[in-house]
Amino acid sequence: MLFDLTDLRLFVATAELGNLTRAAERQHLSLAAASARIKALETQAGLQLLQREARGVRLLPPGEAFLHHARLVLHQTEQLRADLLEYGGGLRGHLRVFANTTAVTDFLPEILPGFLAHNPRINVDLQEKPNAQIPRGVLDGRADIGIVAGRVDTLGLEAIHFSTDRLVLVTSRKHRFAKRRRIAFAETLDEDAIGMQQGSTLQTFLAQITDNLGKRQKLRIQLGSFDAMCRMIGSGVGIGVVPESAARRNQESMQLALIDLSDAWCVRERYLLVRNRAALPVYAQALVETLCRHYAEQQAEEN
Repeated sequence: MLFDLTDLRLFVATAELGNLTRAAERQHLSLAAASARIKALETQAGLQLLQREARGVRLLPPGEAFLHHARLVLHQTEQLRADLLEYGGGLRGHLRVFANTTAVTDFLPEILPGFLAHNPRINVDLQEKPNAQIPRGVLDGRADIGIVAGRVDTLGLEAIHFSTDRLVLVTSRKHRFAKRRRIAFAETLDEDAIGMQQGSTLQTFLAQITDNLGKRQKLRIQLGSFDAMCRMIGSGVGIGVVPESAARRNQESMQLALIDLSDAWCVRERYLLVRNRAALPVYAQALVETLCRHYAEQQAEEN
């Protein structure tokens, strides 16, 4: 099947607007021309894609599948155009990464500077996304690499384990929990809490946990980084759940106490998600190798 990009854009607009007339206007086509193009698409596909109704159109199941692939083709075409423009300016690679909050705010700022210094002609487009949305972005081609933690539906993608993320309860050293070695998250919910900003991966995850417990965290303030959370916790404003790496980084300077959580979910495996590792561009494979090597060396030092 040979599809014209104009036809694909028209189909996507029709699906999004639910109206062929408005889609034709958006694409600067006459209604007759737009209708003929949609019929030609259906002829090529050998299937009816849209159900014409009195108030517009409705996607049929084959149309839903066609829409998914049409969006993917158009997105990849736009990526190709953008990449070629950047190559014209001397850039040799553009790497798109979707990652959760911990990756974006905690460990990638430590790892990426070295990677970029060794790859001066590579750009990295790093976007923070909720864990559940990251696999879809990789599968659809909007991201080359995804970074997730915990139990996530990987949608059949290749998952590369590279480290373990452990969540701990952090308090000031004067807090009544400070001398505890281990505590259940449910025991902490009557205390004033410091959280990450709304919509962040960790805060969304904790909200799901508290919903299951039938309670809510008593959030006094929500912040944009784990370091900021630790600073606020150290001042005695409240307690919080943060990755152990961030807590240990700030433990002495901010006089923090770290308490192990007894909940099974506190240990979350981290994975890199890719469509096909062997098919990744060389610079994308280099980032995968950099992340895996960083944590392998870190684990070797700890042992």
